[in-house]
Amino acid sequence: MSGLLLRLAGPLQSWGERSAFTPVRDTAPFPTRSALIGMFAAAEGIGRDEGGLDRYQDLRLTVRVDRPGVRLVDYHTAGGGFPKDRTAATSAGSNKGAAVITRRHYLSDAVFVVAVTAADETTERLAAALSRPHWAPYLGRRSCLPDEPFLLRRHVNDPEEELRTRVPLSRPAPRTQDGTGQDNQTIAVEFLSEQPLSTSSPDEPGYDVIDVNDVPVSFAQHSRSHTSRRIHRTQVPVPHALAGPPHTLMQRLIDYAHLEESA
Repeated sequence: MSGLLLRLAGPLQSWGERSAFTPVRDTAPFPTRSALIGMFAAAEGIGRDEGGLDRYQDLRLTVRVDRPGVRLVDYHTAGGGFPKDRTAATSAGSNKGAAVITRRHYLSDAVFVVAVTAADETTERLAAALSRPHWAPYLGRRSCLPDEPFLLRRHVNDPEEELRTRVPLSRPAPRTQDGTGQDNQTIAVEFLSEQPLSTSSPDEPGYDVIDVNDVPVSFAQHSRSHTSRRIHRTQVPVPHALAGPPHTLMQRLIDYAHLEESA
């Protein structure tokens, strides 16, 4: 088993929790498994109606929440002021005849780092697809483009350990009371994992187990369906040295990504 690391950052992200089109288009507070599997399938050129999602069922996903972001709501209209045949389409094959009004929720300025653990051959296949994607990746909605670096590492032996000990943290280092940073301190960071982390215990304060309905069964346009999974949410101490001044973040990320090239 090995894995790869993705850094999901951008001005806006939106990880919808409902597959049906509703007047309120919400967002989960973290990347959903459905969205990530959809990203991998798109990179590999697998269409919505082609199926083949079984190839992703053995992936194990762990999310580190570097910045949770700020929730924004956009009042959105589509199809207003046009003749009926140019307004939004209906599922019955007609047109709505008027503007469609939705309120779309986004996360602003959020940053997540995702460890994808899988068999070696799966990791290699996904890394190749994400490096040269058939369809470009986006952060939940097509309008939400990812910042670089996106594919942070193509191959690591223990991606969850990388999240805990080596991947630069996209937040400023906290200051001590005397105004200085201490490299021997740790920073508590939220992790979301599909299996209990070896470094955490259910008895710890802040440990939580939640059920979410975001495992994709079908992405077909008129028959999307999902099943549920269990997520372990906990605070994990990471080295203080992973954080730093905001103006050094991009260089720290580039240096970390280049370690793979020089290895």
